[in-house]
Amino acid sequence: MTFDEITKRLRDAFGDAVVEAKSEGVPEPFLKVAPGKIHEIAALLNDDTVLRFDFLMCLSGVDNGKETLGVVYHLYSMEHRHRLALKTDLPAADPKLSTVSDIWPTANWHEREAWDMYGIVFENHPDLRRILLPEDYPGHPLRKDFKVPEFYNGMKVPY
Repeated sequence: MTFDEITKRLRDAFGDAVVEAKSEGVPEPFLKVAPGKIHEIAALLNDDTVLRFDFLMCLSGVDNGKETLGVVYHLYSMEHRHRLALKTDLPAADPKLSTVSDIWPTANWHEREAWDMYGIVFENHPDLRRILLPEDYPGHPLRKDFKVPEFYNGMKVPY
């Protein structure tokens, strides 16, 4: 399917929850969707036999600045050989989003990384805890407002 056909299928199913579709002037075409619908949209993308996005290649957290965080999902259909980038934005003050780890099990690790680095809470995640940093590490270091602590566990941080 083409990007336009995928966009139409999702807009027919979810209407205004598909906030933006952009294919011109960007390295990779993407759809931006409402965060409250991410789980339903992901389920359709995976389950619909015409779409069949059965492979989550990557899920990344992003600090957009402007007091928003984002999550980007890079999806691929092994059967149909089409791809899609799906994006959603969240308020940095309370970044909560439904997990998709029940749809694509590989999201488990990726969501844990986004939690660890950006503080994005994936609701209903089966094991949302730090994966790269110690459990007691203060803050989320890839956020633009993160300040490296002078000391951590009594040791001077060398920055």
